[in-house]
Parts: sequence; structure tokens; C-alpha cells
Amino acid sequence: MTNILKIDSSGQYEGSISRKLTARLAKRLLTAPNATLIERDVAKGLPVVSESWIGSNFTPKEDRTPEQTEILGLSDSLVEELRNADTIIIGMPIYNFSMPGALKNWVDLICRAGETFQYTETGPEGLLNGKRAYVVVASGGVPIGSPVDFASTHLKQVLNFIGITDIKFISATAMMANAEAVIKAAESEIDQLAAA
Repeated sequence: MTNILKIDSSGQYEGSISRKLTARLAKRLLTAPNATLIERDVAKGLPVVSESWIGSNFTPKEDRTPEQTEILGLSDSLVEELRNADTIIIGMPIYNFSMPGALKNWVDLICRAGETFQYTETGPEGLLNGKRAYVVVASGGVPIGSPVDFASTHLKQVLNFIGITDIKFISATAMMANAEAVIKAAESEIDQLAAA
């Protein structure tokens, strides 16, 4: 069985390129035998990390109050979604040279010592090994991998940090120059990936 987790973060719904492409990729991957899909739309709202969240997170599990356990409830669910996924699809538009705030909130809620990474004598070690991630990046003017693309480098670091190192970026960026060609190239890449 292949468990697929699809995360969308675009604040736009109608006409969103990243959403269109993540849906296309999920549809292709779901043709695998016994594939399942969980969808998480972080643009619908995730809380920011607060003082009470930090205090709850750094309290040992066995010592947490019922209130602290409740505060971490959503974060626990997000971590469990990642643990259960074999393949992760992330749709990430670039807003003002970086990832959307909603996706950053997701990052803050899933990067947890003892849950998705641990500290060792040789440094931090990711705990979510053996997974594959596809990151669909969309932008009007920022080319992926350019000096002003702070989104894809940030997300790659985060995924590596929690143990996900098999990452494929699919670019639908710098669309202001020729949106139709950029989108067609991304669709073609998705179709080839899914067929492999």
C-alpha cells in the first residue's frame, strides 16, 4: 500500500497553479495499486506557535497536563500524517520570495524534537526516513533556485532535517515570461514522473 499525503498552501483556490499541479500529480500517483490519499489544506488556517505551545512541547509527554496535550493535539495530528505517508506532495507558491505563511506555520508545527527529529552526539538526526517528497513550486517572477528563491531552499532544509531526503522539485516558476509554456512543461514532468 502507498499512502500519499497532499499538502496545499496557496491562498488562491480558483486558478491556483500549484493546486492544479498537485491535483494532477496526486491523480497520477493514485493509479498505483492500493494507493490512498490524505489531503491537508494548510491555507484554511493553522495556528502560529505560541508561548503555551512551546511550553507544552518542551514538557515531557508523561508530565503534560490535559490542557497541554490538547494544545499539541493538532501538531500531533500533522506529525502522524507525515509518519503514515510514504509519499508527500507539497504545493508551494512563492510569495514575496518565500513560502506562504500558512506553510511556515505547518513547518513550525511538525518540526518537533523527539517526534520528527532528535539530537545526537553528532548533531540532529531526522526520524522520518524512507519517504519521498514532491514539491510543486509556482511563482510569477521568481525562478526556482535563483538567488532570490528563499522558498525551495528553506523547504528542502526542513525536509532534510526531519529525515526526508528523497525530494523532487517540480517547477512552474517565472510564469510572467510565458505562463502557458511553463505550465505545460510542469504538467509534462508530472506525467513522466507518475509513469516511472
